[in-house]
Amino acid sequence: MTELARTPRQIGSIIQRARKQRGWSQSQLSERAGLRQATISQVESGEKPAKLGTILAVLAALDLEFRIGARTKGHGQDIEELF
Repeated sequence: MTELARTPRQIGSIIQRARKQRGWSQSQLSERAGLRQATISQVESGEKPAKLGTILAVLAALDLEFRIGARTKGHGQDIEELF
């Protein structure tokens, strides 16, 4: 699974999809990540940016990793989501 995320909302959507693919509830993910269920909800909604440590804990619980690469040219839709 390789996906591009440029905003907190996009990161949250990826996390939510990965959680649902595993058939886990937010509570189950929160237990595995050592976080509160409310924190998982906030991360998935992307409305309130999460701390990097929180994102990394959630990704580790989902057996995903965080990678950094050179920014590619986006599509108009990517730009629209920034505003």
